[in-house]
Amino acid sequence: MAILLKVVVSLFLQGYKCKIKFPFVIVLYYVKTHTGSGAKVMQLNRSLLGVNFFAGDVVGGIGPYLAIYLLTLQHWSPGSIGIALAAGSIATVVMQSPAGAIVDTVKWKRTLLIGCAIAIACSTIGILVFNDAFAVYTAQILIGSASAFLGPLIAAVTLGLVGHAYFTRQTSANQAWNHAGNMIAAMLAAILALTWSALGVFWLVAAMACGMIVCALLINKDEIDHDLARGGVAEENAGEKAPEGILSLFEDRRLFVFAICIFLFHSANASMLPLVSQKLSSNSDAEHGVAFTAACVIAAQLVMIVMAIFCGKKADVWGRKPLLLIAFLVLPIRGILFSQFDNTYALVAIQALDGVANGIFAMVFLLVLADITAGTGRFNFAQGVLAMLIGIGASLSNIVAEYIVQYTSYTVGFLSLAATAAVGLVIYVVFMEETLVRDRPSS
Repeated sequence: MAILLKVVVSLFLQGYKCKIKFPFVIVLYYVKTHTGSGAKVMQLNRSLLGVNFFAGDVVGGIGPYLAIYLLTLQHWSPGSIGIALAAGSIATVVMQSPAGAIVDTVKWKRTLLIGCAIAIACSTIGILVFNDAFAVYTAQILIGSASAFLGPLIAAVTLGLVGHAYFTRQTSANQAWNHAGNMIAAMLAAILALTWSALGVFWLVAAMACGMIVCALLINKDEIDHDLARGGVAEENAGEKAPEGILSLFEDRRLFVFAICIFLFHSANASMLPLVSQKLSSNSDAEHGVAFTAACVIAAQLVMIVMAIFCGKKADVWGRKPLLLIAFLVLPIRGILFSQFDNTYALVAIQALDGVANGIFAMVFLLVLADITAGTGRFNFAQGVLAMLIGIGASLSNIVAEYIVQYTSYTVGFLSLAATAAVGLVIYVVFMEETLVRDRPSS
C-alpha cells in the first residue's frame, strides 16, 4: 500500500520538475521522441494521447470489480453475476461490426466518441445510484455497446488526423499512453479498495471518462480527414477511388488468415488472467486477491508501454510479421509456466509476459488492418468484424477454461490454453503474409 502511494507521488513530483503535461506518467516522455521509425518525424497529437490515456480504464468499464461488488456488497448468486457480466460482453460482440460500419460512415466521429464516454460514465454511476438488478443489466449493456465504438473511433480519428505515413508513430504513442492509463488506474483501484471501499472503482471509471471527454474536446474536428479515417484516400484525391463493397474485404486471403489467428490468440489469452487471479485468491482473502490482481495488471501494463514504444520503432523497419511472431510465441510459453508454478510472486512475474504478447498485439493489430484495408474505405468495418471475433474467442476462452479447471485442475486448464496458442502460432507462421507496403506515398 505504502509502496503504491510512494510511486504515484514520486511520479507526480518528477513530472512537475520536468514540466511534463501529464506528470504522473513521466516515463512516457520517452514516447515523444523515440516512437516511429526515425525516418518519419512528426509532432505527436497530444489530445489523442490524452484520450488514449483515459481510455485505458474507460474501454474496459468496471470489468472484474463489478463481480466483487455484486458478490460482497449486493450478495448476488454466482449465476446472476455471470448473467450480468455476460450482458456486457454480448452487447460488445453484437455491436462490433455495426459500430465499425457506422464509424466508417459518419463525419461526427469526435461527437460520437464523447457520447460513448458520457454513456459509460453515467452507466457506471447509475449502478450505484439505482442499486437494483435492472440498473446493473442496463448499465452493462450500455457500457458494452459504447465500448464497441471506442476502439474503432480512436483508430479512425488517429488515421484521419495523421494519415498512413505517420500512423505507426502515433499509434505507438497512443498505445503506450493507453497502457499507462491502465497501469495508473490499477494502482488507484488497489489504493481505493484497500483504504476506502470497492465503490471507489466505480467513481474512478467515471472520472477517467470525464478526463477522456475533456481531451476529446481538445481535438480539432476540422482537421480529421474522414475519407482517410475509414482507410480510403485523402479528401483531395477522394474522387479517384470510391469505397469498395463490404463483401470484397472477405476476398482478401490475408484478412481471412489473420482473423483465424487472432481468434485463436484471444481464445488462448483471455482466460489466463482470470484463472491466475482465482489461483492467487484461492489461498488468501478477498482484499489481498484484489491487490495481487492489480499487481498482475500493473506488471503487464508496464511491459506493454515498453513494447508499444519498441513496436513503434521497428514496425516499419522489420515489418509486421516478425513482431506478431514474438507475440504468438510468448503466449504458449506463458501458459506452460503458469501450469508449473503456484508461488504468488512467480505468478505475478510470469504475468508480465502478458505485457509482451498483448503490448505487441494491440499495436500491430491496427497496423496490419490499415495495411490490408488501405484504399478500400473499410478500415473501421474490418476492425469491427475482427473485434467481434476477438470477443467471441475471449468469451469461449472463459467458459471452456473455467469448466476444464472445474473438472480437472489449473494445470490442465493452463496447458489447454497453451495448446490453443500453439495452433495459432503454427497457422500464423505457415499461412500469414507480410502486410507492410514499404515506401507508401505520404497521405
